[in-house]
Amino acid sequence: MAIRIIAVLIVPANRKPTSAMAWLLAIFLLPIPGLLLFLLIGSPRLPRDKRRRQAQTNEYLREVNDMLEGGSLRPDQPDWFTALVRMNRELGALPISGDNGVRIISDYQQSLDAMAAEIRRARSYVHVEFYIFKSDAATDGFFRALEDACARGVTVRVLLDHWANLVKPFHRRTIRRLDAMGADWRFALPIQPLKGKWQRPDLRNHRKILVVDGQVAYLGSQNVTDRSYNLRANIRRGLQWVDVMVRLDGPVVSSVDAVFLSDWFSETDTVPDGVDLREMPSGSGDLDCQVVPSGPGFEVENNLRLFLSLIYAAREKIIMISPYFVPDEALLLAVSAACDRGVRVELFVSEVGDQTVVYHAQRSYYEALLRAGVRIWMYRKPYILHTKGLTVDDEVAVIGSSNMDMRSFGLNLEISLLVRGEEFVRQMREVEDTYRSLSRELTLEEWRTQPLRSRVLDNLARLTSALQ
Repeated sequence: MAIRIIAVLIVPANRKPTSAMAWLLAIFLLPIPGLLLFLLIGSPRLPRDKRRRQAQTNEYLREVNDMLEGGSLRPDQPDWFTALVRMNRELGALPISGDNGVRIISDYQQSLDAMAAEIRRARSYVHVEFYIFKSDAATDGFFRALEDACARGVTVRVLLDHWANLVKPFHRRTIRRLDAMGADWRFALPIQPLKGKWQRPDLRNHRKILVVDGQVAYLGSQNVTDRSYNLRANIRRGLQWVDVMVRLDGPVVSSVDAVFLSDWFSETDTVPDGVDLREMPSGSGDLDCQVVPSGPGFEVENNLRLFLSLIYAAREKIIMISPYFVPDEALLLAVSAACDRGVRVELFVSEVGDQTVVYHAQRSYYEALLRAGVRIWMYRKPYILHTKGLTVDDEVAVIGSSNMDMRSFGLNLEISLLVRGEEFVRQMREVEDTYRSLSRELTLEEWRTQPLRSRVLDNLARLTSALQ
């Protein structure tokens, strides 16, 4: 009873009502296990020193904001888009830039090979930051390119998420290879209590970034690992991941590099030498781009606000691609309101899931979405659709590492790229058309035939998704 009373006083403070209610329910039903779980993962904030460094980084970026504004912006920018860019700039401290080239690479191995080829052309430095970063047969060319770069005297800096890599195959092999080549590497958000490094275990760095010489950058949804993630369960089920990466050139590369440098500073408390963010040559296109970082180091959920603003601005169509679609109330309301306005809304998800709890939590929203008028496309098994993207009408798109779920909004460090330009949206439409041809549409009639046990699992998983 004492635990329950204390929980009522402590848990709701500075927490979303849904999250607070989920925690209180867990603690009221199972006081001691619920309390222990709350003490372990109840705080969605990074350690104080990392928040301090993020604040320092944001302040620095605001001071040099004009310096990162490169290129000429496209004319006739809608008022709502101007306001959106301003919001992103205030929250993430990075400006919009023009004259950028953006090219989608949707083939898994091709993107690994393209990044390796870019590294082989490096002359000064290579910055690598991936959630999962593994040396295996599929990524051998990528690692060989890094080894060659180190041998040429190129500085190679690598950030890899600690927990995500620690529990995956080939971890020791990867670390040995990084050490042998002479790369300067660090764990992102390490969980090493004996070394005084501790935070909530599921606060993770989920970004995927490659920057070469400040001239070319890659970002997207793909990790540097085999399409099966080398996990026995995935191999047994035949699961293969489907992702996209985008190649960037132009002034926006400096913004991507700034995100890497902020993460490097967060882990090392140092600023690398030999990096000049002011060197921003024009790109191969004339697209307007803005990088939007997000995560628990920021005061609010930058990516969620970006998605909400775009969905409310839509007038004709919204197409969302998210392997883990677990919306909060605001996002669900925005999507249903778009349907009420007559906007065509489509959602691409996977037919099967690789994470049981998230998969069932996502399914718990299907009926509400279908009733609202959303068309749900299920990418056929055994493939896991891992791409994260959003297109609005025919001029604006977002692509990056962020899912549309509560974890990506509140617990993960993510990076999103806002792009304005019909040329890029056409590239996204080609990807969407390919996904549609490889998917089947879920109907409300089919969903009503779901067995009771599935509905119970879905609803229980939905409760756990709010434990933030």
